[in-house]
Amino acid sequence: MQPIDLDAHWGDLRLHATAIVAREPALQPLLRETVLDRNSFADCLTYRLARKLVNHAASVDVLHDVFMAAFLHEPMILQQIAYDMNAVHERDPACPDALTPLLYFKGFQALVCYRVAHHLWQHDRKELALYLQSLISETFSVDIHPAAHIGCGILLDHATGFVAGETAVIENNVSILHEVTLGGTGKERGDRHPKVRSGVLLGAGAKILGNVEIGAGAKIGAGSVVLKDVPPHTSVAGVPAQIIGQTKDVSPALGMCQDFAV
Repeated sequence: MQPIDLDAHWGDLRLHATAIVAREPALQPLLRETVLDRNSFADCLTYRLARKLVNHAASVDVLHDVFMAAFLHEPMILQQIAYDMNAVHERDPACPDALTPLLYFKGFQALVCYRVAHHLWQHDRKELALYLQSLISETFSVDIHPAAHIGCGILLDHATGFVAGETAVIENNVSILHEVTLGGTGKERGDRHPKVRSGVLLGAGAKILGNVEIGAGAKIGAGSVVLKDVPPHTSVAGVPAQIIGQTKDVSPALGMCQDFAV
């Protein structure tokens, strides 16, 4: 993927915020606090999400420092987040601009917080990463283990009930609807969770269990239970899931088409 110009991206977000305030003055406090009074893209993300997560056990200042340190030490996280914002804007017809996910969409917000938790896990701050995971789960009803590997350009649509286990892998440009589970099949340890390759579309309520591979460009039907590998560019559906044909799109995640006609 080509790098995103984060300065230009931040400038566009500020322009959107200014336009919203002009149309809807009642939102001026939110937009000023979240965007217009912030110094940078990192500061904007940190301010919005630290205050979403805070509870009696964690101060805003502590969470603010954790987020800002992660963005400072690993700037690539901001690139990933910008790709995610654009993915939501491009694939979700309910999203009018790239700013809207930051303000209102909990799937995007949960994914940003996961990226900070993953950074902590990778830098051997596992206790803090697990604590952040618990806050994310309580706040957004999204439970992603901080050790899971998730690429960029991800649409986590609606997001309620999404679960990804410790050894799950999600590559770039994947679209996931609500109540999807990337889980294990028992109490075994080691590499035990699904590997979702690029361009995959996971329908609402799909359960993918075990160390199985969902090939690039595959489509998983809503409510399906997947217990074995799915070949690339294949549509599957049912309980247990069965192959019903080939995908029409090279990347179903981008088209978001739920039609399984072959």
